[in-house]
Amino acid sequence: MIWTLGVLPLGLLLLGFPIFIVLLASVSFALVLFSNVPLPVLHQTMFGALDSVALLAIPFFIYAGELMGSSSVARRLVDFVGAGVARVPGSLAVTTVGTATIFGAISGSSAAAVATIGKVMLPALRKARYPDQFSAGLITAVGAIDIIIPPSIPMIMYGIAASESVPRLYAAGVLPGLLIAGMLALYVVWFAKLNSIGDSNAFDWRDLFVKMREAAWALGAPVVILGGIYGGIFSPTESAAVACVYAALVTRFVYRELSWKQILQAASRTAFFTAQVLIIVACASVFAWLLTVNQVPVTLVTWIKEMQVPTWGLLLACNVLLLVVGCFLDPLSAILLLSPLLVPLVTAAGVDSVHFGIVVMVNLAIGLFHPPFGINIFVAQSALGLDLKVIYRGIVPFLFIYLGALGLITYIPQISLFSMKLFMY
Repeated sequence: MIWTLGVLPLGLLLLGFPIFIVLLASVSFALVLFSNVPLPVLHQTMFGALDSVALLAIPFFIYAGELMGSSSVARRLVDFVGAGVARVPGSLAVTTVGTATIFGAISGSSAAAVATIGKVMLPALRKARYPDQFSAGLITAVGAIDIIIPPSIPMIMYGIAASESVPRLYAAGVLPGLLIAGMLALYVVWFAKLNSIGDSNAFDWRDLFVKMREAAWALGAPVVILGGIYGGIFSPTESAAVACVYAALVTRFVYRELSWKQILQAASRTAFFTAQVLIIVACASVFAWLLTVNQVPVTLVTWIKEMQVPTWGLLLACNVLLLVVGCFLDPLSAILLLSPLLVPLVTAAGVDSVHFGIVVMVNLAIGLFHPPFGINIFVAQSALGLDLKVIYRGIVPFLFIYLGALGLITYIPQISLFSMKLFMY
């Protein structure tokens, strides 16, 4: 059984099989060869895993992000943020960070942020004489903030896997996300000064108000989503549905940029991506079920307690594991695969599961742009026409910034917990 659940998945991954096939094949072999559990239980567990209201939020948030990403929302946000930081050295790079952070509060999709924000900002960064290496690293890295800033799709999956409140996780992600954005902004300001890149302009209040008015409907999306959740008006799933309606009305009737055909095309893309997500959810859930019924998490907790590993050492080990796994698996797969094992371990050591959820998000955010298989790297290469070598060299300083933030967030739990208490009153 252990061989089937340990060595077999690793071997299939190395052979290049899709993650859902890896998980399903491992469980199927284990049930057939080492268990008396009837095979229909496999189907029941897979379909039962998808019978969750919380999962409905995933296609809704994806659809809202598709609609906003297909219109001029990114450009309007860029213009607004750019007007606000006009006098700051490195204002264009700071605008990239700020816009990606706001866009994350609309879509919750890292890849969408890289493609959408990158297409707007890359020509401007080149015109301002930023090196392509720096621009590639910046655009690839800033999109990762979007799985930390709410509404985050991976946070929904962690909430389901860890039986944790999604609103609490969303609230806990605000300050850590802003912390990372602030650290990135400080670095790009320093870089601009060091390289004498003079892209700052005179600040103009009138221009700021004009850009704010033009971006008002785009800025309203996170207000509707998060305000509805923390105002007690919507659940996360209901707020996602409202976000879809809001995005459709704004892009079709306010901005008048999308036709009904384009809105339907966005729905088609959403259905395709949702199917990819849910098949992973179903297969990962049955893998987690098999681990649980074979008492693997309980055995691990007992073993760690007997070793008397200190809490800081356990968190360090979890970070290393998550960073390694995040380099090879997408965040959703990693969360569904590792949560049943890691959450019991850290909670037994006295770590708050909400705080640990944010630690998981930051680790997997790093994995999104960490070589060799970070998703954002390939999105940047495809959507922006950037060379892989340039991207790999460009992301190095941003990796260190994220790792520094990870250390602070891991060992100062008050950053996440204060954020949660602040927004959950």
